[in-house]
Amino acid sequence: MMKNKVQLITYADRITGQDINALTTLLKGPLKGVFGGVHLLPFYNPIDGSDAGFDPIDHSEVDSRIGTWADIQALGENHDLMADLIVNHVSAQSYQFQDVLAKGKQSEFWDLFLTKEDVFPNGMSEQEQQAIYRPRPGSCFTPMQCGDGQTYDFWTTFTDNQIDINVKVEAGIAYLNNVLTKFSENNVNIIRLDAAGYAIKQAGTNCFMLDETFGYLDNLSKQANELGMETIAEIHSHYQTQVEVAKRVNMVYDFALPPLILHSLFNNDVDALLKWLQISPRNCLTVLDTHDGIGIIDAGPMGDKPGLLNAQQIDTLVETMHANSNNQSRQATGAAASNVDLYQVNCTYYNALGANDLDYLISRAIQFFAPGVPQVYYGGLFACENDMDLLARTNVGRDINRPYLNTETIEHALDKPVVKGLIELIKLRNEHPAFAGEFSAHGTQGICCLTWQLEDKSIALSVNFKTRDALITQVNGDEETTISLNVLLA
Repeated sequence: MMKNKVQLITYADRITGQDINALTTLLKGPLKGVFGGVHLLPFYNPIDGSDAGFDPIDHSEVDSRIGTWADIQALGENHDLMADLIVNHVSAQSYQFQDVLAKGKQSEFWDLFLTKEDVFPNGMSEQEQQAIYRPRPGSCFTPMQCGDGQTYDFWTTFTDNQIDINVKVEAGIAYLNNVLTKFSENNVNIIRLDAAGYAIKQAGTNCFMLDETFGYLDNLSKQANELGMETIAEIHSHYQTQVEVAKRVNMVYDFALPPLILHSLFNNDVDALLKWLQISPRNCLTVLDTHDGIGIIDAGPMGDKPGLLNAQQIDTLVETMHANSNNQSRQATGAAASNVDLYQVNCTYYNALGANDLDYLISRAIQFFAPGVPQVYYGGLFACENDMDLLARTNVGRDINRPYLNTETIEHALDKPVVKGLIELIKLRNEHPAFAGEFSAHGTQGICCLTWQLEDKSIALSVNFKTRDALITQVNGDEETTISLNVLLA
């Protein structure tokens, strides 16, 4: 079972400027005892593709520039280790797809990839195409001419360098089975099911989170469990979808929490946050920031389904984030950058809060007190600000929050009061026994209190959003102690 301790989300190369072994050394040195687990972002060949490793040429091979499977094993010896099973697609540069381009339907790998014809053998109407849900504007099909002289419409949900897999056929099943086996043999005990909501396509539907998708996730989770691994479903969607998905897999992400915390801080309003904490899945990972942008769709309305926040509140939230970041996030989001995501704002969480240290610690404290196992992104751990130089070099919006660090920048960051305070919060979350107990939340008029109780031990976070007074109270039998988050910044 996964430890109930805070986990680090990171790329091996971007956090240290080096490799997997350097990350292991960092966790044994300056960050010793801070994290119970690591989500190691794609370490496959290549780590520097068009989508920072989420477009693997070979999903079963570690990029030799950062290490080997033996290095992965060593990292997983002392930490829970999560890796991404990229369920939906593979790189167009993969040897399998290159063979398809060369030979067309004569390729032994033809069945591995999904075409329009596979789902719409009798042709697709304009209405059917418009119904397909895609996280980016434009068509989800890319026509490509193959060596047999024919042009085929390959399914490309994300980009034309990410060719969708046909997960229903033997070739697709064998491909993913091979990766699962590699994981289980090398100390990976948690699998993040990346882009899993798009894996099943069916004519006459929106091809996203169908009934069949739920069944597919259920079976994939059981298969991983039999190999000794837990699964996490990575799905950005309406909050009610997250609640339903949570019933089918080991864990889900609480992607509604980050925008709700921002909304609470921007408006001194806890109603939406408290409503969510009453019904949110308990079998979840909590995040504020990740390698992607800050999710917005998860808290908002979708179609005729009302959201935790209404459309006007969502618009205000996004505009406030842009203003707080001095419009840097606007330069990295939507049509301004090459990766056009419809549901995310590209910005560090720290800059989304206007680089306000107290608001940042309050945000982290709420995350750590919310139900679930917390994850902290490496940029968030060091309170990094938007990397505008990297954004200018790549014009990839998400690079604003994917900095390249090194020993010097880490040493400097560890001296910052906000980082020291955050590490103290992480240690408190890891060590206090009450976080294994019962959770409750209540509040009104800009004040909320989140409490964990285990027998005669309890720990509570009280936040007054209007005054920014934030207190953590611990009770152990007859003993009671209280600390202000302001003190952690001293």
